[in-house]
Amino acid sequence: MTNLLFTSLLAFLLMMSTAAHADISKEEAVSIAQQAFPGRVLAVKQADTDTGPVYRVKTLSAAGDVHIVVIDATSGKVISKQ
Repeated sequence: MTNLLFTSLLAFLLMMSTAAHADISKEEAVSIAQQAFPGRVLAVKQADTDTGPVYRVKTLSAAGDVHIVVIDATSGKVISKQ
């Protein structure tokens, strides 16, 4: 009984750690975002969504415009940009 409980708990923890796994680094996400909107990086946050982990990168352009780029943390694909 204890062994079954331990195995179930271990499987659950492994599943949770895999769900939040990002294949690209924060630095790679910044590089991808700056290709879309060059400028100073104001913030980088990683979040979990229904479709998987993403990075939200906020940049400030030389003209003073703030842009937010959402990047799929697994593939590096730009999901949205504003």
